[in-house]
Amino acid sequence: MSIGSVFTIMTEDLKKKKLCARFVPHTLTTEQKEHRIASSEDLIAAADEDPNFLKTIVTGDESWCLEYDPETKRQSSEWTSPGKGRPMKVRASKSKTKTMLLVFFDSRGIIHHEFLRQGSTVTGAFYKDVLHRLLKRMRRNWFYNNYRTTTSHTGIYYSVTPQKAADSYEFSTIIFRYLTSSFKRSF
Repeated sequence: MSIGSVFTIMTEDLKKKKLCARFVPHTLTTEQKEHRIASSEDLIAAADEDPNFLKTIVTGDESWCLEYDPETKRQSSEWTSPGKGRPMKVRASKSKTKTMLLVFFDSRGIIHHEFLRQGSTVTGAFYKDVLHRLLKRMRRNWFYNNYRTTTSHTGIYYSVTPQKAADSYEFSTIIFRYLTSSFKRSF
């Protein structure tokens, strides 16, 4: 039986689909789930009170950026003429030189980004300094852009999600996949 016949039977007759598993870093504990629910309820209540609340949200994430990141198999695909063989490419290994990128953005786009200095480590003091620089940038932008937000007058509302939350993985993967592909196109 040919591969094509097997494929037809599986997809058309048996209505099967081949799906890749969705990997998550880990499952959340009951306590983490309850914290997520409470945080979500707080955000919903704040959004109900102020219709512009969602526009005031600033979020951030971090990702390792490699000095050289080889193309994926899909990125290196090429159109070929009929009868021509598959193109050959040497398998490249990922660069050992890397730096961490921290990015913060709101509904309009990126507000602030920083690269971790060579030899530095991420500590509470480091994040405190990063957040201080982020706040300075946000205040300057709010002044020049004439933001009308309640948080800029009364303080900052913040919500902390559990570290390594399972559903935040998908979001950061999408954002950083977009950013890295944009960087590659620009060079």
